[in-house]
Amino acid sequence: MILTRDFWAPHRIVMALIALLIVGWSIYALRWDWLPNYLDLAVLGIWRTLWLLAASVVLGLALAIPLGLAQVAGPWWLDWPARAFCTVIRGTPLLLQLWLLYYGLGSLFPQIPWIRQSELWPILRQAWPYALLALTLSFAGYEGEVMRGAFKGVAKGQLEAARAMGMPRLTILRRIWLPQALHRALPTLGGETVLQLKATPLVATITVVDIYAVASRVRQDTFITYEPLLLLAVVYMVITGILVLGIRWLESRVPSRVA
Repeated sequence: MILTRDFWAPHRIVMALIALLIVGWSIYALRWDWLPNYLDLAVLGIWRTLWLLAASVVLGLALAIPLGLAQVAGPWWLDWPARAFCTVIRGTPLLLQLWLLYYGLGSLFPQIPWIRQSELWPILRQAWPYALLALTLSFAGYEGEVMRGAFKGVAKGQLEAARAMGMPRLTILRRIWLPQALHRALPTLGGETVLQLKATPLVATITVVDIYAVASRVRQDTFITYEPLLLLAVVYMVITGILVLGIRWLESRVPSRVA
């Protein structure tokens, strides 16, 4: 119910009307005869963008949870590497990380005979594994710091009470600590997911054909500039809107378990 009221808020209605006017004007005033020729490629680009986003967010969050936990409750030999990883990832551009992985590991692997002869070589010779790895590590580096703050934000009294009752550490983590930390981190996770979507066009620099790469190809082939970019903006806005609504729905469904 809350999500429905937010969706029909006056400012959203005004924005939707403005968007419809722009779309209507664009349909009649701009040139779209190129679209049928690139429609299949555009659908493939959207699919690759979505699965890169989904896979990197899921894998990145799975890595961010132990990174945050190691910085809060881990021994020094886990704490220091976790802090160093987050510092390096957050302190260097994603484009640099992407190129280092693709042109670094991608150039090193062909020189190793047992890798070239393995069953993984047909996959490792492609660009998308390095794109997925770079996006995953980047998301994990930022979310690792978010999870560190979320773990520290859980009241220590609850954890001490659970220990006093004889609850095992894994049970405390699974039933008390992790659910509350995830609930606290969920709004930031939504924002980071949107930023991750906006970072996916960088994979086009290593020949991965996402939706941005399709728009660039249309511009190179037809010398039409504004129409592909306008369509690209609409696609990203639609995906962003769906992500925002999904995160808000998830926030309303996930229990906080805060005493």
